[in-house]
Amino acid sequence: MARDALKLLAGRIGARLKKRNLKLATAESCTGGWIAQAVTSVSGSSEWFDRGFVTY
Repeated sequence: MARDALKLLAGRIGARLKKRNLKLATAESCTGGWIAQAVTSVSGSSEWFDRGFVTY
């Protein structure tokens, strides 16, 4: 359930970023890339997701 909720949230954030012509970058450690995975699972995320750093 948490994974579905995170993907839904990522899609909502992406829609807002795209509308405002903004990009997202993430920096993660203990999450091990979970946020970047949720973001890239959203269709079309390459339009608003710039990059992600996983520094675990």
